[in-house]
Amino acid sequence: MSDTGEHRDYFDFQDQQPPPADGAEVERPEGDDDAELMEPVLAALKTVRDPEVPVNLVDLGLIYELIVKKGGIVFVEMTLTTPACPVAQSMPSEVENAIAAVPGVSETRVKLVWSPPWDREMMSEEAKLELGLM
Repeated sequence: MSDTGEHRDYFDFQDQQPPPADGAEVERPEGDDDAELMEPVLAALKTVRDPEVPVNLVDLGLIYELIVKKGGIVFVEMTLTTPACPVAQSMPSEVENAIAAVPGVSETRVKLVWSPPWDREMMSEEAKLELGLM
């Protein structure tokens, strides 16, 4: 809540031209899953936050798919709260950089998608509580 007692709507973005979903050429990796590497990759993803919404991308429900394969190949399919999100151009790179910093990761593939569209119901209960939506 702000000092004036008003509730801030973190998802009220100004209308902007949506960036292209650039993941059409990003392929899901094949091979055996790497369960051991999954945990540190997920932890790294939880360090990435939208600067407009003080919650990590995982709890916001923006990570649609996470695949971690043996050999350190990681695939992430993600979206943003809206195509007009102010960080739409930079957020996939931030995700890629966070994952690439995990020891054992050799390749990171990030696919940005707009379908299905994100909505507030995709957030974890913790995120909803943190944002005062429950």
